[in-house]
Amino acid sequence: MEGPVRILGPSVLNRRLLLLHSTPSLSRRTAAVPHPPRILSLSQTPSPRPSIFFPLSLSASHLSTPITSSFNHDSSSYPFTPTSETAHLSWHRAPFPGSGSTPPLWGHRKDCEVTVVLLGWLGAREKHLRRYIEWYNSRGFNAVTFVVGVRELLWFDLGVRVENRIRGLTEELVSWVSGREDDGRERGLLFHSFSNTGWLVYGSFLERLQGRQDLLEKIKGCVVDSGGGDPLNPKVWAAGFSAALLKKQSSSASPATDPKNSQEFEDDVNLMKMQGNEMSMIESTLLSSLEKLFSYVLKLPDVERKLENIVNILLKNQPLCPQLYLYSTADKVVPSQSIELQMEAQRSMGRRVFSFNFRTSPHVDHFRTFPEQYLSVIEGFLKECLVIVKQN
Repeated sequence: MEGPVRILGPSVLNRRLLLLHSTPSLSRRTAAVPHPPRILSLSQTPSPRPSIFFPLSLSASHLSTPITSSFNHDSSSYPFTPTSETAHLSWHRAPFPGSGSTPPLWGHRKDCEVTVVLLGWLGAREKHLRRYIEWYNSRGFNAVTFVVGVRELLWFDLGVRVENRIRGLTEELVSWVSGREDDGRERGLLFHSFSNTGWLVYGSFLERLQGRQDLLEKIKGCVVDSGGGDPLNPKVWAAGFSAALLKKQSSSASPATDPKNSQEFEDDVNLMKMQGNEMSMIESTLLSSLEKLFSYVLKLPDVERKLENIVNILLKNQPLCPQLYLYSTADKVVPSQSIELQMEAQRSMGRRVFSFNFRTSPHVDHFRTFPEQYLSVIEGFLKECLVIVKQN
């Protein structure tokens, strides 16, 4: 059996990265957008596979382990039985619909009960996904959240725990979706991933389902928020880790300012001059160190082979369900051009791809910046996914 490949150990980081001291939080204003973002495309061209990044620990046994679970299909109160591998999964069951429900209950249908799987960005916590959970619950969707902390990849087990958690997630979702509701209805899944981290977790999930067409057909749609581009580019990896480490102090968290509002633009410039010099020097050094690190790591034979396998699945073996890409020209982590290239590649394969460019919002910040527009696009996409559910 091939041993796990340890990638991001403390010793490596100590040699390659600066030890960051605490710095005051940068106060920042979110610029008001005078006009809504325009749709780049919300076309109905077919869509299916993205690409991936994720140097989790690599073990041949992980690829061949059969999907099993102790999940009890008859449990209606709490569908997942917590284990060491699923302890970090959070299940949020939608309230049972009343007779006078106003919003359309897309997740609670006469023919199918749908659960949305929210795959967070690197460093996200469940509290960051709360608004997404509440909105999906209000539309009749059960919600499952899965997040990956920076320390899970950098310290101690060096990614082994994340790999095990993805396996646990897969087993539990397979157990749930393979069963039926008490009233006989089938079950389906909808994935909503954030950044390349969530997108690659989705790819790892699909990797474990290869050869199970019956299960892949139960995936009704996939939303890719701020991800799906340049998965093997060391600069993208470096930008993602830097953003996760620096959090709100990262320049990638800064919204684009509309120069039409001259006073606000001038204030922001002055603010950046006063507070940004020190952080920009730290961030620049960190990015440079991380880029060198990932230029080496991503070329390790086992890592490269693992990533290529997942990329190939995301490109050629995704389920035939609609995909929605939510992105922004102002994204400083995953370049918008790389996401657009990915979308075009999927369309050229006859896949149904939908997209929306928010233009000025930062990485994984589209919902907070444009809440009404974001939910409107999601709702329109759900209609497309439910058409597929009905046809199936």
